[in-house]
Amino acid sequence: MSSFEDQDDHIDMPISWEEMHRHTKSLARKLVDAGPWKGIIGVARGGLVPACIIARELDVHLVETLCISSYDHKAQGSAKVLKIPTEVGDGTGWLVIDDLVDTGNTFRLAREMMPKAYFAAVYAKPQGKPTVDNFTMEVSQDTWIHFPWDLEVRYSTPLADVKKSAKT
Repeated sequence: MSSFEDQDDHIDMPISWEEMHRHTKSLARKLVDAGPWKGIIGVARGGLVPACIIARELDVHLVETLCISSYDHKAQGSAKVLKIPTEVGDGTGWLVIDDLVDTGNTFRLAREMMPKAYFAAVYAKPQGKPTVDNFTMEVSQDTWIHFPWDLEVRYSTPLADVKKSAKT
């Protein structure tokens, strides 16, 4: 289960594997009647896990990738296309999946390549919402989502100990 931690300039929101699966399956429920789909395009890297889950739930066997690099852990930079999907034309009948639509830069760039594709993300921030056709959960623009593939379980110092060490 995720827990929100308020920081000075943002909110940390860690997502567990179970939550990711549940939220992605919820998105699949919204998409099941919107097809049929020729195939699914997962936006690498974050969109690959939800694309796989959605492909299973919608019984879609053709899965492509769109590789766009725009993040350096927490900082978003300019988008760079590393790989485009083949044989998708203008995107008609294709479903493009990503884990998060943040500012919308990735989906804007993808829409230029595939203007007739259907775009969906598990999570959406306000700035990115205009670029997505469907999503599961909206979070504030200052929320930093930490996906399960970026996390590891480790010891957490009790708050009382943190408070003690701050006094010394």
